[in-house]
Amino acid sequence: MTDGFWRSALRHPMFLAGFLLVGGMSLAAVLAPWIAPFDPTALNVDALLQPPGAAHLLGTDALGRDVLSRMLHGGRVSLWVGFLAVGLAVAVGLFFGLVAGYFGGLADEVIMRGVDVMLCFPSFFLILTVIAFLEPSLANIMIIIGLTSWMGVARLVRAETLSLARRDFVLASRLAGAGSARILLRHILPNAAGPVLVSATLGIAGAILTESSLSFLGLGVQPPMPSWGNMLLEGKEVLEIAPWLSVFPGLAILFTVLGYNLLGESLRDLLDPRLKQ
Repeated sequence: MTDGFWRSALRHPMFLAGFLLVGGMSLAAVLAPWIAPFDPTALNVDALLQPPGAAHLLGTDALGRDVLSRMLHGGRVSLWVGFLAVGLAVAVGLFFGLVAGYFGGLADEVIMRGVDVMLCFPSFFLILTVIAFLEPSLANIMIIIGLTSWMGVARLVRAETLSLARRDFVLASRLAGAGSARILLRHILPNAAGPVLVSATLGIAGAILTESSLSFLGLGVQPPMPSWGNMLLEGKEVLEIAPWLSVFPGLAILFTVLGYNLLGESLRDLLDPRLKQ
């Protein structure tokens, strides 16, 4: 990204807020093995359901596990799911979108009708259906979310490709003898990267919410591995006597998703010249 982009970004309050939220949460998750005060799976029968205090800053759960340590390690799960699931979705969407938009004809019809069929099914219920036949593990969750959320990227990339394929620089490259692969990778893909980056940023927020929802239903990340979703599930059982077990993971999800949404919306403003004042 150019120096001009960063100068504009640093003057954009929404970008700054999103960047600080996402950066702070990500840094805490990456450093979790070193900054977490306790082992997130270690049981302590002498410290069951302790409220936040000096010994345990965010309290303990029904098994005496430190909530702060579990939240920090749970953030690593959210990062893995967000980045890898969205990375898979973007890769699949880019491939089908570029092929459909550039080659058109039968390829376009087949791909876009397939996209329409998949969009007919509510994505969350489609994920639930697939998980019913598979073991609920972190790897499966990432793959399933990625393979059920590429359709929006494909439609976006197709639209951008249809527009770019008619530009003079693409026609000139074709007349100069460049092959389809070179045109797609050297000319069309870089010019379509801005909208894809925005879509990916917003997609990370959606993937984190989906994983948290699945874990809350007991179909996502399985104990003893901590995730914000299964921490909410555990907190639900003792909500009246230990509200901190639900409040802190809920706030972590809220601020992380909010950060990615702010970042995505601000990137849309910064990368789309039509939205600039």
